Amino acid sequence: MKLYNLSISKKSRPLAHSGTGPARGFTLFELVMVMTIIVILAAVGVASYQQIQLKARETLLKQNLKELRKLLDQYTADKEALPQSLEDLVTAGYIREVPIDPITGEADWTLEFEEDDVSIEGGQGVGDIRSNAPGQGSDGIPYREY
Repeated sequence: MKLYNLSISKKSRPLAHSGTGPARGFTLFELVMVMTIIVILAAVGVASYQQIQLKARETLLKQNLKELRKLLDQYTADKEALPQSLEDLVTAGYIREVPIDPITGEADWTLEFEEDDVSIEGGQGVGDIRSNAPGQGSDGIPYREY
């Protein structure tokens, strides 16, 4: 049976850097470089995240407009008259509430009135709906033309 000496001598014990051997740890330059890389990656990530958020709002806007136009058509076919406002869709039970424009954050839609050719009485009603948001989408088309 062999016995091993497990005691640590003074030579093998790690000591604070005395200047004679290689230094352990990172230099200030290395730390600054790593922090610079992290900041650059974070900036790219934030920009990408903002672009993804904008695309999501634009997609939601297009979907809301498509659904509202479909509901306008359904209302017109069922009631044989164009609605006078979006609140008519709410009171008739086609939607629970007027949706919010995801670009402006408010339910401020632009309603386009047209002659009511379906109704016996005639008159005007809501024929189309558009976003009231200023500016253009990421595809170059103004929000008001969606």
